[in-house]
Amino acid sequence: MNDVEISAARRLYWSVRRELWENRAIYLAPLIVAALVLGGFGLSLFTLPDRMRAASALNPAELRTAIEQPYVIAAIVLMAVDLLVAVFYCVDALYGERRDRSILFWKSLPVSDLTTVLAKASIPVLVLPLVTLVATAVTQGIMLLASSAVLAANGMSTATLSAHRPFLEMSRINLGHILMLHGIWYAPFYAWLLLVSAWATRLPFLWAALPPVVIGIVERIAFNSTHFATLVGHLVGGPSRSPGDPGETASGMTMEMLAPHQLRDFLVSPGLWGGLVVTAMFLLAAVRLRRQRGAM
Repeated sequence: MNDVEISAARRLYWSVRRELWENRAIYLAPLIVAALVLGGFGLSLFTLPDRMRAASALNPAELRTAIEQPYVIAAIVLMAVDLLVAVFYCVDALYGERRDRSILFWKSLPVSDLTTVLAKASIPVLVLPLVTLVATAVTQGIMLLASSAVLAANGMSTATLSAHRPFLEMSRINLGHILMLHGIWYAPFYAWLLLVSAWATRLPFLWAALPPVVIGIVERIAFNSTHFATLVGHLVGGPSRSPGDPGETASGMTMEMLAPHQLRDFLVSPGLWGGLVVTAMFLLAAVRLRRQRGAM
């Protein structure tokens, strides 16, 4: 019988599946945190009618802030979990398989080092943001339904609640923020962690953090400048907003503070394309290191 040729796309697909099997925190952490957020929000529902009556006396901007604040907090908490899980995953992704010597088994399979590294890179760039997006949408949807039910049970109108925070609008804002910032924009950051994970023989967290810190200190002492620190801050903070972006003028804790940048401005941003070039360089270096190294 002739051997069946497995396509590169299918090998990548099963490599991603392998990561999900071996790293259940990718989907369990957002689910657990979402459940905790809903539990805390459930306790606040007992005072919701009184808070809505008090909020009705506020001006429109303050009213909107008061209504949106729980939904913004839920989104920020889940996005923070997304970033935290991504960092821990990337640092251990290539280091861990050498530490437990499972790399010897995985290298015996017909999966290239390039496919393996790309599968691992897809977790923080694509898979985790999508999981976080779904968890955030479900959490905010349940919060909105529960709030509406409580207000209706107390004989209060739900029109103000739904008018200030339409579910589809929240989902659109979350989609843009999570995929643009936590996925694509942070790709160089994740690629650097994967590179360190492929190189380090001990303490990968230390080796990931030490070079940027040393570069920043040396630049400050030698040249009395902070260009590198500014670059890192730009990477962490995201691309600069245009004056017309909703988040630029948002006041208080509203969903507009998470509103995505204009897609056109995001796609033509030099920082985006420069970051993608750096990402490719880091990933290729990680592939080369994995190819050269076996178990520790």
